Amino acid sequence: QSPSIRSPSELADPHALVSHPSIRFDSHSAKPPLAMALSSYLLAGSRTASPSLPSFPSLRRRSYHRSPPLATTPLPLPSTQRWRRSLRFCSSSPSSSPPPPVPPEDEEPMDYELSETTGNCDPLCSVDEVSSQYFEANYKPKNDLVKALTILATVLAGAAAINHSWVAANQDIAMVLVFALGYAGIIFEESLAFNKSGVGLLMAVCLWVIRSIGAPSTDVAVQELSQSTAEVSEIVFFLLGAMTIVEIVDSHQGFKLVTDNISTRNPKTLLWVIGFVTFFLSSVLDNLTSTIVMVSLLRKLVPPSEYRKLLGAVVVIAANAGGAWTPIGDVTTTMLWIHGQITTLKIMQGLFVPSVVSLMVPLALMSLTSEANGSSQTSSSLLSSEQMAPRGQLVFAVGLGALVFVPVFKSLTGLPPFMGMLLGLGILWILTDAIHYGESGRQRLKVPQALSRIDTQGILFFLGILLSVGSLEAAGILRQLANYLDANIPNADLIASIIGVASAIIDNVPLVAATMGMYDLTSFPQDSDFWQLVAFCAGTGGSMLIIGSAAGVAFMGMEKVDFFWYFRKVSGFALAGYVAGIITYLAGQNIPLSLPTSLADIPFITGS
Repeated sequence: QSPSIRSPSELADPHALVSHPSIRFDSHSAKPPLAMALSSYLLAGSRTASPSLPSFPSLRRRSYHRSPPLATTPLPLPSTQRWRRSLRFCSSSPSSSPPPPVPPEDEEPMDYELSETTGNCDPLCSVDEVSSQYFEANYKPKNDLVKALTILATVLAGAAAINHSWVAANQDIAMVLVFALGYAGIIFEESLAFNKSGVGLLMAVCLWVIRSIGAPSTDVAVQELSQSTAEVSEIVFFLLGAMTIVEIVDSHQGFKLVTDNISTRNPKTLLWVIGFVTFFLSSVLDNLTSTIVMVSLLRKLVPPSEYRKLLGAVVVIAANAGGAWTPIGDVTTTMLWIHGQITTLKIMQGLFVPSVVSLMVPLALMSLTSEANGSSQTSSSLLSSEQMAPRGQLVFAVGLGALVFVPVFKSLTGLPPFMGMLLGLGILWILTDAIHYGESGRQRLKVPQALSRIDTQGILFFLGILLSVGSLEAAGILRQLANYLDANIPNADLIASIIGVASAIIDNVPLVAATMGMYDLTSFPQDSDFWQLVAFCAGTGGSMLIIGSAAGVAFMGMEKVDFFWYFRKVSGFALAGYVAGIITYLAGQNIPLSLPTSLADIPFITGS
């Protein structure tokens, strides 16, 4: 009732009200009823000033979704302080722009959703504490119902199509069409904005439903599915354990033991050092983790430039080459190893030299470029921003030992490799719990937090792809494809080389999985030249395009590298290394090598 407050329309401006000289807010003397009365009067004034806005009861009936606060929500304030803070009207900061204008009067009422604003909203604000004008201008119509109905209609149409009698009579054609459609969704993931993991899982379920319809009986389809699931689960458990171990080591900054030893400043020398460090790091870790570790190092080592992009491309080529010659270095090599197509010592003996050649040829060609022959571009803040976590060296040693011990465990016990990986994970789990016992601030260094950070969607993608390929194998489609290739391309080495070229465009996991379904161990026995060449080509062929491997995609995202930049600057070098590696492997298989067994076999010693 102060004479200085002339009309409700004057209260529409919250800043004028807060700064009004005749109003004083005392948290000790003000009463909650007075606060509620003033808040109601305030909203009434807002409606008087802007009659086109919806009334307060209609606002209360609507369901709003308020964006979460930017900071941690504070403890509830006393009611007298809460209504005083509400007079800020969730307004923007003084530096932000004023609220947008009011929508036109003829606009139809509809449900709204709060959009992002430039200001900071008070975490305690609610609909009855804010200006209707501000909220009406910052809401956008929802279209979730339309999207949900579209997806539901698509699912119902797909279910009706699968249950059609034509599917049972033409099982092979139906499965090929579904696989091609799902594969197109995986390839064009970025354009369609659908995650490939979800597409892969849907494709797997649809293919197995079609298989159950076309199988002689449901029991036969269930038995085939159980057998396929048993094979796929070995790979999934292996990857889950390996990713968790790597994440634990990385959270303890264990890889700094490797990266801190890189001290060269010469651009050409650094090119070779980065390449070979990544090569051997990827032979123990997977190529994706190796790429992330090394690109993060390059960000501290070299300022943004064309030279740093070139070094990142070297990381991609080296990571793919390094993962090809060990059974735990790449997903495709791991798949071949777990299913018995290759063994540890034979794959390392057969592919080490070709993998080194496939790296050295691109490095030699890149050393001739202008970027590698420029001045030193080393950053002045080299690795100074991060410190190794406590016990990092211990965790690094145990984690690395657990990864390396997996092939030894398989040889000693004869059990599947995933059991050795789970053994290493269990030991590292107990170790981290023991060394961080009672340290509540180091929960992120323990396994439960590491499990929340691993690439779970990637594991589900592998699950969907492998189950899909298993359905094609159960239906006999892959065997028919293998017979067709044998009749038209009798050279197995050429087939393996084509698989490598295709892996630059198509994901190498389904390619290798399909190859394993096409050719069994009776066609090509264990450790045959064909399986070793498939492991090499599928691992290194993805380097020819930046989208051809997980390492390339990670590099593209971290350094914002363009597809065509990689194609112009790097693809030719990667192709040269790919061809040189194949020639080296084929030459090594055709040239008999015999190592001396005694000193008498060495020519220059026998005459002395």
